[in-house]
Amino acid sequence: MGFSLAHRKEVRTSVKYRVIYRHKDKYSISKMCRFFEVSRNGYYGFVSRMDIPAKDLPLAEKIWECQDKCDKTFGYRRVHIWLEKNGIYLNPKTVLRVMQKYGLLSVIKRKKYRKYGEYLYRYPNLLNREFSAERPNQKWVTDISYIHTKQGVLYLSIIRDLYDNSIVACKTGTEQNVNLVLSTIKEAKRKEKGECKLKCVS
Repeated sequence: MGFSLAHRKEVRTSVKYRVIYRHKDKYSISKMCRFFEVSRNGYYGFVSRMDIPAKDLPLAEKIWECQDKCDKTFGYRRVHIWLEKNGIYLNPKTVLRVMQKYGLLSVIKRKKYRKYGEYLYRYPNLLNREFSAERPNQKWVTDISYIHTKQGVLYLSIIRDLYDNSIVACKTGTEQNVNLVLSTIKEAKRKEKGECKLKCVS
């Protein structure tokens, strides 16, 4: 049915019953009840009360469809945009309220922190806190900033010349890794077009 195991426990029981009812002609009710971990008696009790309107359930089902496709990573703003693309126009606060009511809020998946310094070669600190230079391109330093966008975090890598604190080059990427820094260095060397005596990159 396209529903992940991680989602089925987080959705309100009423939504599960509604989904089972919608797919009752395609799948076995017993199997769906086991899949969603709900009782058959509870499901049939819900069906007997379906003449009582629940105006938020159809919207909750649609939001669940969106969250299932994106692995439950969309916040209510992105869900609101997704709904509009599918012809459903609502106030963003309404979307947030329904997501809170039926347990459909996004789940933030934190990446495990890796201490890269423990596995990579440690170069000596040639700069030694001497943050001044006598001529251009004598000392470059690097830094990475975080820019939060609607699509996620964007990483900005820059190279600064300590001679006049000017930005020699900059690159952006969706991942913070060594390749981002190396590509920034290559861009800086390409722009300067000459032999640069780089004392320290930190």
